[in-house]
Amino acid sequence: MNYLLPLLSVLIGYLIAILLKPKVKQNLKLLLAFSGSFLLSLTVMHLLPEVYESHTKNVGIFIMCGILFQIILEFFSKGAEHGHVHGHDKMIKMPWLLFISLCIHAFLEGFPVGHHHDLAYGIAIHHLPIAIILTTFFINAQLNKTVLLLFMLTFALMTPLGTLVSDSVPIVNQYYTEITAVVIGILFHISSTIIFESSEGHKFNLAKVSMIILGIVLASFL
Repeated sequence: MNYLLPLLSVLIGYLIAILLKPKVKQNLKLLLAFSGSFLLSLTVMHLLPEVYESHTKNVGIFIMCGILFQIILEFFSKGAEHGHVHGHDKMIKMPWLLFISLCIHAFLEGFPVGHHHDLAYGIAIHHLPIAIILTTFFINAQLNKTVLLLFMLTFALMTPLGTLVSDSVPIVNQYYTEITAVVIGILFHISSTIIFESSEGHKFNLAKVSMIILGIVLASFL
């Protein structure tokens, strides 16, 4: 399930966008709010205590490096990791900078999954609305359908690949705590940004607050 859930979530999101063509943005924003809350809660409740209990030096520095690294990635991805995509211009070629940034982000997310199986659920829930939004965006931009399919397949494979590398490469396990701390920083930035960007004007409403609370509650049971 560690490999399957993140993979299937992107493919399901792709199929939903292709077959159902969802147009109700508010529902996607609520799903994003839930995913951001759920992912942040898992990070705080499971990943964060582990890295500090390891007594590894400079854990806080690695977490801040993760936040900074994600900010740098977003200069190239334009915030696609949290569903923040804009533009309606026709797109003929592969958007390489966005593609590479998203793949690096998804690849790193997979590293702690082998040690924290519950995180696979969080990443799957995080990737589902992102896949829907990305696919819809690229369809509207008239990106070549074959290129779009390859883009989403590669994106879907990145998190399982990160988990595989973490499980099978000895040097990764040697620096597991430091890498996990960097991933925590990435997840902190992504999940908090999702929560604050999932409503127009950055205003809270009852539906959004309810989804955030639901994400926290469900994460506490894992």
